[in-house]
Amino acid sequence: MIVNKVIKKVVAVVLSCIILINMVACGSSMGNENTSTSFERNIQAENLVSDVEKQHIDGKVPDEKFINSQLDFYVDIFKNSVKVSENENILISPLSIMLALSMTANGAAGETKEAMEDVLAGGITVEELNEYLYKYVETLPSNEKSKLSLANSIWTLDKFNVKESFIQTNVNYYKADMYKVAFDDNSIKDINNWVKQNTDGMIEKIIENHADGAVMYLINALAFDAKWEEVYKPEDIKNGRFTSYEGRENKVKYMYSKEDIYINDEDTIGFIKHYKDNQYSFVALLPDEDIDILEYIDGFTYEKYISLMEGKENCKVNAILPEFSYEYGRSMKDVLKNMGMSLAFDFKLADFSNLADGALCIDDVIHKTFIQVDANGTRAGAATKVGIVKSAISIEENKIVRLDRPFVYMIIDNVTNLPIFMGVTMEIEN
Repeated sequence: MIVNKVIKKVVAVVLSCIILINMVACGSSMGNENTSTSFERNIQAENLVSDVEKQHIDGKVPDEKFINSQLDFYVDIFKNSVKVSENENILISPLSIMLALSMTANGAAGETKEAMEDVLAGGITVEELNEYLYKYVETLPSNEKSKLSLANSIWTLDKFNVKESFIQTNVNYYKADMYKVAFDDNSIKDINNWVKQNTDGMIEKIIENHADGAVMYLINALAFDAKWEEVYKPEDIKNGRFTSYEGRENKVKYMYSKEDIYINDEDTIGFIKHYKDNQYSFVALLPDEDIDILEYIDGFTYEKYISLMEGKENCKVNAILPEFSYEYGRSMKDVLKNMGMSLAFDFKLADFSNLADGALCIDDVIHKTFIQVDANGTRAGAATKVGIVKSAISIEENKIVRLDRPFVYMIIDNVTNLPIFMGVTMEIEN
């Protein structure tokens, strides 16, 4: 196997797909009860769901329709993330983004809801998506050898009234805790501490300050920690050089192993490497040397991914994988708008009337990730924050006109409304 300049960027593609390899035959927990309980003792926030009884949910077993819709979203949001990057390392967790936005979509109505359904699930309704995601997350595996933990929380401004139906839905399907807080420095610390604990310390901060008009944050935290099925031995690790996209050569450590699953098509070669218990796997895809990695990603589709996985071969593969570790974070606002979710970010057009009364919209979607791949295995964390803001001027409130810049004025006749004087004030002297 030849390792050329593109493998570090390809890892970003494959990490988006790790959770999809055993999509149906899986099992996990939404949230970490021990972590959540110990954390609650350290905050003063009021948990709005402490007295909300979780209703029984059967969920809907992931089928081809759901899997294809998710793959379509996962690949699309990755491709759009790459397009707005500056040839940097990219790592996103589409599942984390999906869960945070799906919680949010339960507050949407009208055309805003339809647009979110179209982007998130190819037209599958939010109600049906809730059922699918509930069952999918419940069946994701998590144990001492391969840990995957997920947690959801909703943080609301203490004076902001949230509709009970919205709370009940997110408790039922996403096991989300909801905290009512003053949006001050203390709540920033609480939110960041919650994220840090639920990502095993891999993501330390998801919020720096409160945006003007902020009334709610919907947050997903995800942590993955798994050992290789066969841990690398010292003799399996050798020094080498890695050529970056810009052509720079850097010294790295390469891990050599023999794997059993080979991937290839007309422009791709790769391999699959298992983690312990064979519940999760690492997928590596390497484009041909004469194909620019950005062009490869731009042409990547979920159909191509499915074809690659269906065409995998059981044969011996000499796999050479570099050790690497990095953090990634960015706003997903422009990415999601480009994908067709513009309505949700527009005060004049957004409809979140199923969440609360008033003029609401999404202010931003912040996504942060971390990954470490070494001789022992892989640690990866992700957190996604959806910020909801309320317009300072609601439809029911008085309008505000502040003449604090040049303005035109008139003196009119009230019978005919004809102006007697017309003027413009460009400057007012001291």
